[in-house]
Amino acid sequence: MLQLDKAEIAARLPWPELIDALRAIFVSGCAAPLRHAHPLPESGTLLLMPAANATHSGVKIVHVSPGNGARGLPAVHAAYLLSDAVTGQPVALLDGGELTDRRTAATSVLAARFLARPESARLLLLGSGRVAAALAEAYAASFPLTEIGIWSRNASNAAALAARLVAHGLPARAVARPEPAGFDIISAATLSAAPLVLGADLSPGTHLDLVGAYRADLREVDGPALARALVVVDTRAGALAEAGDVVQAIAEGHITAADVAAELADLCRGRHPGRTAPGQITLFKSVGWAGEDLAAAILATRG
Repeated sequence: MLQLDKAEIAARLPWPELIDALRAIFVSGCAAPLRHAHPLPESGTLLLMPAANATHSGVKIVHVSPGNGARGLPAVHAAYLLSDAVTGQPVALLDGGELTDRRTAATSVLAARFLARPESARLLLLGSGRVAAALAEAYAASFPLTEIGIWSRNASNAAALAARLVAHGLPARAVARPEPAGFDIISAATLSAAPLVLGADLSPGTHLDLVGAYRADLREVDGPALARALVVVDTRAGALAEAGDVVQAIAEGHITAADVAAELADLCRGRHPGRTAPGQITLFKSVGWAGEDLAAAILATRG
Protein backbone atom coordinates (compact mmCIF):
# COMPACT_ATOMS: atom_id res chain seq x y z
CA MET A 1 0.00 0.00 0.00
CA LEU A 2 1.29 3.44 -0.95
CA GLN A 3 2.10 5.77 1.95
CA LEU A 4 2.43 9.52 1.34
CA ASP A 5 3.90 11.99 3.82
CA LYS A 6 3.42 15.76 3.88
CA ALA A 7 6.16 16.58 1.39
CA GLU A 8 5.01 13.96 -1.10
CA ILE A 9 1.38 15.12 -0.89
CA ALA A 10 2.38 18.75 -1.49
CA ALA A 11 4.43 17.72 -4.53
CA ARG A 12 1.60 15.58 -5.94
CA LEU A 13 -1.09 18.25 -5.46
CA PRO A 14 -0.04 21.38 -7.39
CA TRP A 15 -2.68 24.09 -7.09
CA PRO A 16 -3.99 24.21 -10.69
CA GLU A 17 -4.46 20.44 -10.93
CA LEU A 18 -5.96 20.21 -7.45
CA ILE A 19 -8.46 23.00 -8.15
CA ASP A 20 -9.48 21.26 -11.37
CA ALA A 21 -9.94 17.94 -9.53
CA LEU A 22 -12.11 19.61 -6.90
CA ARG A 23 -14.25 21.30 -9.54
CA ALA A 24 -14.75 17.93 -11.22
CA ILE A 25 -16.01 16.23 -8.05
CA PHE A 26 -18.33 19.14 -7.24
CA VAL A 27 -19.78 18.63 -10.72
CA SER A 28 -20.02 14.82 -10.57
CA GLY A 29 -20.84 14.52 -6.88
CA CYS A 30 -20.19 11.56 -4.60
CA ALA A 31 -21.66 9.89 -1.54
CA ALA A 32 -20.44 11.92 1.45
CA PRO A 33 -22.54 11.98 4.63
CA LEU A 34 -21.98 14.56 7.35
CA ARG A 35 -18.94 13.77 9.44
CA HIS A 36 -19.31 11.56 12.48
CA ALA A 37 -18.14 12.94 15.85
CA HIS A 38 -17.38 10.71 18.83
CA PRO A 39 -16.15 11.78 22.30
CA LEU A 40 -12.73 10.74 23.53
CA PRO A 41 -11.03 11.02 26.95
CA GLU A 42 -9.96 14.45 28.24
CA SER A 43 -12.53 16.31 26.09
CA GLY A 44 -11.06 14.91 22.90
CA THR A 45 -13.02 14.18 19.74
CA LEU A 46 -12.76 11.53 17.05
CA LEU A 47 -14.02 12.71 13.66
CA LEU A 48 -14.72 10.36 10.76
CA MET A 49 -15.30 11.74 7.25
CA PRO A 50 -16.22 9.05 4.70
CA ALA A 51 -16.83 9.49 0.98
CA ALA A 52 -17.18 7.22 -2.06
CA ASN A 53 -17.67 7.38 -5.81
CA ALA A 54 -17.74 4.70 -8.51
CA THR A 55 -14.01 4.00 -8.33
CA HIS A 56 -12.73 4.88 -4.86
CA SER A 57 -13.80 5.10 -1.26
CA GLY A 58 -12.00 6.92 1.49
CA VAL A 59 -12.26 7.97 5.10
CA LYS A 60 -10.42 10.69 6.98
CA ILE A 61 -9.75 9.89 10.62
CA VAL A 62 -9.16 12.94 12.79
CA HIS A 63 -8.23 13.03 16.47
CA VAL A 64 -8.69 16.39 18.20
CA SER A 65 -6.92 16.38 21.58
CA PRO A 66 -7.12 19.77 23.35
CA GLY A 67 -4.72 18.66 26.07
CA ASN A 68 -1.87 18.03 23.63
CA GLY A 69 -0.54 21.56 23.98
CA ALA A 70 0.66 20.73 27.48
CA ARG A 71 2.29 17.58 26.10
CA GLY A 72 4.17 19.47 23.41
CA LEU A 73 2.11 17.80 20.68
CA PRO A 74 -0.19 19.17 17.96
CA ALA A 75 -3.85 19.31 18.97
CA VAL A 76 -4.96 17.62 15.73
CA HIS A 77 -3.71 14.41 14.13
CA ALA A 78 -5.26 13.09 10.93
CA ALA A 79 -4.82 10.28 8.44
CA TYR A 80 -6.63 9.40 5.21
CA LEU A 81 -7.21 5.85 3.99
CA LEU A 82 -8.04 5.54 0.27
CA SER A 83 -9.41 2.23 -1.01
CA ASP A 84 -10.73 0.68 -4.21
CA ALA A 85 -14.50 1.12 -4.10
CA VAL A 86 -15.20 -2.17 -5.92
CA THR A 87 -12.77 -4.58 -4.25
CA GLY A 88 -12.23 -2.76 -0.95
CA GLN A 89 -8.48 -3.16 -1.35
CA PRO A 90 -6.52 -0.37 0.37
CA VAL A 91 -4.77 1.91 -2.12
CA ALA A 92 -2.93 4.45 0.01
CA LEU A 93 -2.50 5.95 3.46
CA LEU A 94 -1.97 9.72 3.33
CA ASP A 95 -1.03 12.37 5.86
CA GLY A 96 -4.42 13.84 6.70
CA GLY A 97 -3.15 17.22 7.84
CA GLU A 98 -1.42 18.17 4.59
CA LEU A 99 -4.26 16.73 2.55
CA THR A 100 -6.79 18.83 4.50
CA ASP A 101 -4.75 22.04 4.34
CA ARG A 102 -4.32 21.86 0.58
CA ARG A 103 -7.85 20.80 -0.32
CA THR A 104 -9.27 23.47 2.00
CA ALA A 105 -7.25 26.25 0.39
CA ALA A 106 -7.92 24.97 -3.12
CA THR A 107 -11.67 24.85 -2.46
CA SER A 108 -11.60 28.47 -1.31
CA VAL A 109 -9.82 29.52 -4.49
CA LEU A 110 -12.21 27.46 -6.62
CA ALA A 111 -15.09 29.40 -5.06
CA ALA A 112 -13.22 32.69 -5.47
CA ARG A 113 -12.92 32.11 -9.20
CA PHE A 114 -16.70 32.51 -9.34
CA LEU A 115 -17.12 35.07 -6.54
CA ALA A 116 -14.07 37.36 -6.38
CA ARG A 117 -13.26 39.99 -8.99
CA PRO A 118 -10.69 38.50 -11.41
CA GLU A 119 -8.41 41.51 -10.97
CA SER A 120 -8.32 41.14 -7.17
CA ALA A 121 -4.80 42.11 -6.08
CA ARG A 122 -4.93 42.63 -2.30
CA LEU A 123 -5.54 39.68 0.02
CA LEU A 124 -6.08 39.96 3.78
CA LEU A 125 -5.47 36.75 5.71
CA LEU A 126 -6.90 36.38 9.21
CA GLY A 127 -4.96 33.66 10.99
CA SER A 128 -1.35 32.50 10.85
CA GLY A 129 -1.52 28.72 10.97
CA ARG A 130 -1.00 26.02 8.36
CA VAL A 131 -4.28 26.67 6.56
CA ALA A 132 -3.49 30.39 6.32
CA ALA A 133 -0.14 29.56 4.73
CA ALA A 134 -1.83 27.25 2.23
CA LEU A 135 -4.43 29.92 1.43
CA ALA A 136 -1.70 32.47 0.68
CA GLU A 137 0.01 30.09 -1.74
CA ALA A 138 -3.21 29.01 -3.44
CA TYR A 139 -4.53 32.54 -3.95
CA ALA A 140 -1.14 33.73 -5.22
CA ALA A 141 -1.23 30.95 -7.82
CA SER A 142 -4.64 32.07 -9.13
CA PHE A 143 -4.92 35.85 -8.67
CA PRO A 144 -2.56 38.76 -9.55
CA LEU A 145 -1.70 39.51 -5.92
CA THR A 146 0.45 42.53 -5.13
CA GLU A 147 -0.12 42.41 -1.37
CA ILE A 148 -0.91 39.78 1.26
CA GLY A 149 -1.73 41.29 4.65
CA ILE A 150 -1.60 38.86 7.57
CA TRP A 151 -3.30 39.42 10.92
CA SER A 152 -3.21 37.17 13.97
CA ARG A 153 -4.11 37.64 17.62
CA ASN A 154 -0.46 36.77 18.19
CA ALA A 155 1.43 39.45 16.27
CA SER A 156 4.67 37.47 16.32
CA ASN A 157 2.96 34.56 14.57
CA ALA A 158 1.69 36.90 11.83
CA ALA A 159 5.19 38.31 11.39
CA ALA A 160 6.70 34.83 11.24
CA LEU A 161 4.26 33.66 8.57
CA ALA A 162 4.83 36.84 6.56
CA ALA A 163 8.58 36.25 6.69
CA ARG A 164 8.18 32.65 5.48
CA LEU A 165 5.98 33.75 2.60
CA VAL A 166 8.37 36.55 1.62
CA ALA A 167 11.17 33.96 1.55
CA HIS A 168 9.10 32.08 -1.03
CA GLY A 169 8.64 35.19 -3.15
CA LEU A 170 5.16 36.26 -2.02
CA PRO A 171 4.32 39.92 -1.23
CA ALA A 172 3.36 39.38 2.41
CA ARG A 173 3.42 41.65 5.45
CA ALA A 174 1.95 41.54 8.94
CA VAL A 175 -0.85 44.02 9.75
CA ALA A 176 -1.87 45.30 13.17
CA ARG A 177 -5.64 45.03 12.83
CA PRO A 178 -8.15 42.89 10.90
CA GLU A 179 -9.52 45.89 9.05
CA PRO A 180 -11.01 45.06 5.62
CA ALA A 181 -10.68 48.50 4.04
CA GLY A 182 -8.69 48.42 0.81
CA PHE A 183 -8.53 44.64 0.48
CA ASP A 184 -10.21 42.81 -2.40
CA ILE A 185 -10.35 39.38 -0.76
CA ILE A 186 -10.54 38.63 2.96
CA SER A 187 -9.78 35.03 3.84
CA ALA A 188 -10.30 34.00 7.47
CA ALA A 189 -8.87 30.81 8.97
CA THR A 190 -9.28 31.25 12.72
CA LEU A 191 -11.12 29.69 15.66
CA SER A 192 -12.67 32.99 16.68
CA ALA A 193 -15.83 32.95 18.80
CA ALA A 194 -16.53 36.65 18.13
CA PRO A 195 -16.74 38.49 14.78
CA LEU A 196 -13.42 39.78 13.46
CA VAL A 197 -14.94 41.58 10.46
CA LEU A 198 -18.10 43.67 10.63
CA GLY A 199 -20.52 44.04 7.76
CA ALA A 200 -20.62 47.79 8.21
CA ASP A 201 -16.89 47.98 7.39
CA LEU A 202 -17.03 46.13 4.08
CA SER A 203 -16.34 47.99 0.85
CA PRO A 204 -18.28 47.30 -2.36
CA GLY A 205 -16.71 44.51 -4.39
CA THR A 206 -15.17 42.68 -1.43
CA HIS A 207 -15.09 38.88 -1.40
CA LEU A 208 -15.19 37.15 2.01
CA ASP A 209 -13.76 33.64 2.28
CA LEU A 210 -14.63 32.09 5.66
CA VAL A 211 -12.77 28.91 6.48
CA GLY A 212 -12.09 28.73 10.18
CA ALA A 213 -15.33 28.80 12.19
CA TYR A 214 -16.32 25.17 11.71
CA ARG A 215 -18.62 24.89 14.76
CA ALA A 216 -21.97 26.52 15.44
CA ASP A 217 -20.51 28.44 18.42
CA LEU A 218 -17.72 30.06 16.39
CA ARG A 219 -17.86 32.95 13.92
CA GLU A 220 -15.50 35.20 11.97
CA VAL A 221 -17.95 37.84 10.67
CA ASP A 222 -21.15 39.33 12.05
CA GLY A 223 -24.73 38.89 10.83
CA PRO A 224 -24.84 42.17 8.87
CA ALA A 225 -21.91 40.93 6.77
CA LEU A 226 -24.00 38.00 5.58
CA ALA A 227 -27.01 40.26 5.09
CA ARG A 228 -25.00 42.48 2.72
CA ALA A 229 -23.46 39.61 0.75
CA LEU A 230 -24.28 37.04 -1.88
CA VAL A 231 -23.85 33.95 0.34
CA VAL A 232 -22.51 30.68 -1.10
CA VAL A 233 -21.60 27.60 0.97
CA ASP A 234 -19.69 24.42 0.23
CA THR A 235 -22.75 22.32 1.15
CA ARG A 236 -26.08 23.44 2.60
CA ALA A 237 -26.28 20.44 4.91
CA GLY A 238 -22.92 21.18 6.48
CA ALA A 239 -23.32 24.95 6.62
CA LEU A 240 -26.80 24.93 8.16
CA ALA A 241 -25.73 22.38 10.77
CA GLU A 242 -22.22 23.51 11.69
CA ALA A 243 -21.20 26.89 10.23
CA GLY A 244 -21.35 29.36 13.10
CA ASP A 245 -21.31 32.41 10.82
CA VAL A 246 -24.43 31.16 9.05
CA VAL A 247 -26.22 29.52 11.97
CA GLN A 248 -25.84 32.54 14.25
CA ALA A 249 -26.81 35.05 11.55
CA ILE A 250 -30.02 33.07 11.00
CA ALA A 251 -30.73 32.82 14.75
CA GLU A 252 -30.26 36.59 15.10
CA GLY A 253 -32.65 37.31 12.22
CA HIS A 254 -30.13 38.88 9.85
CA ILE A 255 -30.77 36.25 7.16
CA THR A 256 -32.87 33.13 6.65
CA ALA A 257 -31.83 29.76 5.28
CA ALA A 258 -33.38 30.85 1.97
CA ASP A 259 -30.81 33.65 1.75
CA VAL A 260 -28.06 31.09 1.16
CA ALA A 261 -27.98 31.59 -2.59
CA ALA A 262 -26.13 28.49 -3.70
CA GLU A 263 -23.82 25.62 -2.95
CA LEU A 264 -20.41 25.51 -4.60
CA ALA A 265 -21.67 22.64 -6.77
CA ASP A 266 -24.31 24.99 -8.20
CA LEU A 267 -21.57 27.34 -9.37
CA CYS A 268 -19.43 24.54 -10.77
CA ARG A 269 -22.41 23.08 -12.66
CA GLY A 270 -23.46 26.44 -14.07
CA ARG A 271 -26.71 26.57 -12.11
CA HIS A 272 -25.74 29.86 -10.45
CA PRO A 273 -23.53 32.56 -12.00
CA GLY A 274 -21.74 33.65 -8.83
CA ARG A 275 -20.75 37.30 -8.86
CA THR A 276 -22.88 39.36 -11.24
CA ALA A 277 -21.58 42.92 -10.63
CA PRO A 278 -18.20 44.48 -9.76
CA GLY A 279 -19.58 46.22 -6.68
CA GLN A 280 -21.31 43.15 -5.27
CA ILE A 281 -20.14 41.83 -1.89
CA THR A 282 -19.74 38.05 -1.99
CA LEU A 283 -19.18 35.48 0.74
CA PHE A 284 -18.11 31.84 0.68
CA LYS A 285 -18.45 29.76 3.82
CA SER A 286 -16.90 26.29 4.02
CA VAL A 287 -17.01 23.76 6.81
CA GLY A 288 -15.36 21.00 4.80
CA TRP A 289 -16.88 18.32 2.57
CA ALA A 290 -15.54 14.77 2.53
CA GLY A 291 -15.76 14.75 -1.27
CA GLU A 292 -12.91 17.27 -1.33
CA ASP A 293 -10.64 14.84 0.56
CA LEU A 294 -11.60 12.02 -1.79
CA ALA A 295 -10.80 14.06 -4.90
CA ALA A 296 -7.46 15.20 -3.48
CA ALA A 297 -6.48 11.68 -2.41
CA ILE A 298 -7.33 10.22 -5.82
CA LEU A 299 -5.25 12.91 -7.54
CA ALA A 300 -2.32 12.36 -5.17
CA THR A 301 -2.19 8.65 -5.90
CA ARG A 302 -2.36 8.82 -9.67
CA GLY A 303 0.81 7.67 -11.40
